[in-house]
Amino acid sequence: MTTVINTPGTGNESDSSASIVILVIVLLVAGVLFFIYAVPAMRNSGAAPQNSTIDVNVKLPVDTTPPPSPTPTP
Repeated sequence: MTTVINTPGTGNESDSSASIVILVIVLLVAGVLFFIYAVPAMRNSGAAPQNSTIDVNVKLPVDTTPPPSPTPTP
C-alpha cells in the first residue's frame, strides 16, 4: 500500500485575490484618467483655428480727468 503525504499549503491564497482586486482598481482609475485628460488632449492637439477672427486691438480706458489749468505767468 502506498503512503500519500499531503503537504500543507503556504496560506497565501487570500493574498492573490487581494492583489487582483487592487490591480483591477488601479487599472480602472488609470482608464478613467486616460479618458478624462488624454483623449481630449489628443483630439485638440492637431486642430488649427479655421478662421483667424482674433481681435488683437487693445482698447485702453478713456482718461476722464480734466487737464490741469494753466498757471498765470507774472
